[in-house]
Amino acid sequence: MNRKPPFTYLFLALLSLLGTAYFIIPSFHTVDAPANTLTSSSKEAAHVETSTDLENDDSEVESFADLEKDDPNLITPGYVGKRYTDDLPKLRERKVIRALVVPGKTDFYIKDGKISGLMVKLLDNYGKMLNKGIRKEDNKTRIVYIPVDFDDLIPALIEGKGDIAAGFITITDERKQKVAFASGHSTRINELIITNKSSNKSISTLDDLAGKSVYVLKGSSFVEHLRDLNTQLAEKDLDVINVVEANQHLTSEAILEMLNAGIIDFTVVDDFKAKLWARVLPDIVVRDDLVVNDGGTAGWAVRKNNPELKKNLDAFAQKIKKGTLLGNVLFNQFYGRDQKLANLKRDKDYRKYSRFIDIFKKYGNEYDMDHFMLIAQAYQESGLNQKLVSHRGAVGVMQVLPSTAAGKRVNIKNIKTLDNNIHAGTKYMSFLRTYYFDTPDITPENQMFLSWAAYNAGPANVIKMRARAKKMGLDENVWFNNVEIAAGRIIGRETVKYVANIYKYYSTYLLMEHKRKMLEANKD
Repeated sequence: MNRKPPFTYLFLALLSLLGTAYFIIPSFHTVDAPANTLTSSSKEAAHVETSTDLENDDSEVESFADLEKDDPNLITPGYVGKRYTDDLPKLRERKVIRALVVPGKTDFYIKDGKISGLMVKLLDNYGKMLNKGIRKEDNKTRIVYIPVDFDDLIPALIEGKGDIAAGFITITDERKQKVAFASGHSTRINELIITNKSSNKSISTLDDLAGKSVYVLKGSSFVEHLRDLNTQLAEKDLDVINVVEANQHLTSEAILEMLNAGIIDFTVVDDFKAKLWARVLPDIVVRDDLVVNDGGTAGWAVRKNNPELKKNLDAFAQKIKKGTLLGNVLFNQFYGRDQKLANLKRDKDYRKYSRFIDIFKKYGNEYDMDHFMLIAQAYQESGLNQKLVSHRGAVGVMQVLPSTAAGKRVNIKNIKTLDNNIHAGTKYMSFLRTYYFDTPDITPENQMFLSWAAYNAGPANVIKMRARAKKMGLDENVWFNNVEIAAGRIIGRETVKYVANIYKYYSTYLLMEHKRKMLEANKD
C-alpha cells in the first residue's frame, strides 16, 4: 500500500524546541520520568516499559454494569451516537443528561481510572441540584460524558448528540444565532493577548500586531474576534494579523505551553485561564492592557428548543462563583507544565535535530511513515539522547530493547549506533501499524496514533483499550476522545500522556517548519 503521510514538509529548522526534562499532559500535568521503552515484538507480549508501573487490567469486561460499578458518570453506550433533542422533562424521563466535554488539561480527563476535571466537578454539583429531594437512586437523573473536540461542541449539540455543551464557551452573536446559552451572566471574561517574556517581538498596542502571526484554539471565539480586529486594522491601512488556528487536538493549555517555550510569539486566551496558568508557566506574560474582546460572557450551550433545560441551568449558574472553584480544582488536583518544552537549550537541540533528521527521513521514506511523527516520538522517548539506557536496558533515541531489535519482526543488530537504533524503532512501528491497525476502517493518522499507543503500552493492551472503547459506545478506530478514554480506565494516564505529548511535539515541528518557510519566502 502506498500510504501518503498526512503532512510532507521537506526540512525542519528546529529553532528552539525541546529540552531535556520530561512532562506529563493529557489532560493535565506534573513531571514524568523519561523513557518509555520497547520490550518485545511478539503479538501477545509486545509492550513498552514505562517510567511508572502501568496498572494492567488483565480481566475481561463482562458487561457495561461492571464499568458502571467503577464510575457511574462514564460514557454510556446506549446514549453515545444516539441523536435526540429532548427538553428537560423528557430527559428526566430518560434519567440521563448527556454532557459534551472537551478532554484537556482542565475540563475533562481520566485520573486513576476515574473521570475528573473542572467540568466534571461543576456537572457533579449540577447533578446534585437536579436530584435534590430524590432519594431512590433509580429515580435520579445521571450526567454522562461524551468527549469531543472544542470545535465540535456546538455542532454536536445541534445534531442531538448531547444535551449540554459543557465548557466556558464565549457567547458571541454568531453563536447565539445557533444555540442558547445558560450562563446566569455571572462569568464575565476578557480575551487577552498573551506573549512570551523573551520574545523579540514587543508590542505596545493591538495595532502592533499588524503583520504578525497569532496562534489560537481552533474553532474558538478568538478566531472571530481577531478577524474583527483585522477589519479595524485594514481600515487604518495596516497589515492584517495572520490568524493561525491550532491543530485539531491541541487545547488552549497546550498552546500556552508552546508559548511558554518560545515556540510561538502570541496567542489569545480567556483572562481567568491565562492568569491561572501563568502561575506554573513562568515565561508567559498576560497582557491585561491588550484586550481583544472585553466584558464577554461565557457559559454552557443548549439547543434553542430546550427552554426548560436552559432555565434549570441558569438557576444553577447563579450559584457558581467564578474563581474559587476554578482555582481549587486547577491547582489542588491538576499538575504542572511541560518541562520538556519549557527547559529549552536551543543550540544543543538544534544540533541534535540537524544531526538526526536525515536519518528519520530516510527510514520514514523506507517504511512510508511521516518522519516528523517519528522524530517527535523519539523526542518523547529519549529527548533525542542516543546514550540513554533505561533501567531495563532499553537503548538509545528510540529506547529499543536489544531483545526486540534481535527478534524476527525487527532483526536489526547493534542498536547502540544511531542509524540502527532509529531503523529498529521505525521498523517496529511499521510492524505495529501494518500488523494491527492497517485496515480501511482506520485512517492513516489514527493508525499512527494507535501504533504510538502500542509502542508504549503494548499491542495486547491496545486491543483491550479498543474493546473497552467499543463497550463504552466510543469509536474503537479513533484514538483522541475515544480509545484514549478507555486507555485511561484500563492502564491510567501513562499512555494517554504519551500519545498526547508526541502529538504536541509533532504539531510543534510542523509549526516550526511553517515558520521556516515563511522566513525563506520573506527573504526572496
